[in-house]
Amino acid sequence: MSDPFFHTWQAQRGAKGLELRGGEGAWLETASGRVLDFGALVYQVNPGHGHRRIAEAIAAQAMRLAVAPPNAVYPEKRELAERLLAKAPKGFTKVLFTLGGSDANENALKIARLVTGRYKAIARYRGYHGATFGAVSLSGDWRRQAVEPGLPGIVHVLDLDPTVTGTQIPRVMELEGNVGAVFLESVVGANGVLIPPKGYYEEVRAACDRHGALLVIDEVLAGFGRTGKLFGFEHWDFTPDMITCGKALTGGYGTLGAVLVHERVAERFEEHVLACGLTHHAHPIGVAAALETLRVYDDEKLVENAAALEPRMRAGLLALRGRFPEIVGDVRGLGLLFAMELRLGDAHRGPKEIRAPEGFPESALVLSPPLCLTAEELDEGVARIGRALAKVA
Repeated sequence: MSDPFFHTWQAQRGAKGLELRGGEGAWLETASGRVLDFGALVYQVNPGHGHRRIAEAIAAQAMRLAVAPPNAVYPEKRELAERLLAKAPKGFTKVLFTLGGSDANENALKIARLVTGRYKAIARYRGYHGATFGAVSLSGDWRRQAVEPGLPGIVHVLDLDPTVTGTQIPRVMELEGNVGAVFLESVVGANGVLIPPKGYYEEVRAACDRHGALLVIDEVLAGFGRTGKLFGFEHWDFTPDMITCGKALTGGYGTLGAVLVHERVAERFEEHVLACGLTHHAHPIGVAAALETLRVYDDEKLVENAAALEPRMRAGLLALRGRFPEIVGDVRGLGLLFAMELRLGDAHRGPKEIRAPEGFPESALVLSPPLCLTAEELDEGVARIGRALAKVA
C-alpha cells in the first residue's frame, strides 16, 4: 500500500520513507532500530535529536504567543535578530526572517534586484541553493535541469570543477555585464563538500566591488558550526553583502530562515519599499526554536566541538582510503562536514537521472553528523562505514 503523500526527490511507485520514532543526541530511533545519524537528517540537526531545552522553549512560546503576522514585533523576534547580527561581521544591521533556506535565497535575490536594478546573477554549477523556483534556478545540479526553463538571467560558472583553476567569476562578470549578484555556498555541501582555495573569495569580492554586484553567501548548509566556525565563510578573509541561513538556524526544530543584510544594502530600504514578505515569516514557534538553539550552541560549545573533532574525522576517513584504495578516492572536509569520493559500479550508483555529469566525481559520500557527536560515536560511525565498504569491495 502506497503512502497518501508524496515522497520527495524520487518516483512514487515503491517509494519508502524512513520510519522515525524519536531520537537522542546523535542517535535516531527508527521502526527497525537505533541508528547513528551521520547526516544530521538533512544537515539541520546540529544540536542533536531530542534536545529538551529547545523543545521546552517551543512549548513555552506556544503558550505565550503562538501566532503572529509577518510585520509583528515581539520580544523574541527582536532578541533573535540582535543575536544574529552580533554573530555576523561588523556592518550587518538588518535581518529579514523567512520560512527556510530556499526562500532566504529567493528573498536575497529579490533584494539584489531591488538594490542594483539588475536581474543577472552568477552561481556555480556545483552549487545548490534550494528547491523553490528561484533558488533551484540558481542551483547548478540536476535539480535545476528537472524544471527548466528557470529564471532568466542566471549564469553558471565551473568554479570548483577539477578542470578549473581559481575562479571564472571575474571574467564572466566582464563578459556578461550588468550582473547584480553572485550567489555562492561558502563551502559547497550536498554536491560534494568542495572547499575553495586560499584567496578565492577575496578575488570574487574584489570583482563584485569593481562591477557593482552584491556578494551573497549561502550558509544554509554550512552555517551554525558545521565547518568548525559559526559561518563557513569565516575560514576566509572577506565580508559578504548578504548571508542566507536556514536548516541549523533552528537545529531543525522549527521552520525558519533568515537573510542577514549589510548596512550598505539595508540603507536602500530606508526610503524605498522592501517588496518582500510571506504570511509565516518570523513565525513565533520558529523564532523560539532558533533563539534557544543559538543559546545551546554557545552553552554546549558545539561549534568548538566540531572544530576539535575535525582531525579525528579526517584521520578515520583517510584510514578507510588506505584500506579500500580501489573504492575510496579523495577525502576532504572542514569541521564535521566531510566527503569521500567513491568509485562504485552502476549497481551502487542510484538512478541515472541524478548522477553527476561526465567529468565530475562519480559519487561522494557526504558526512555531517550532529555537532554533539562524541569522539567514541565518531569512531563508531567510521567503523560502520568501513564495514559497508567491505561489503561493496
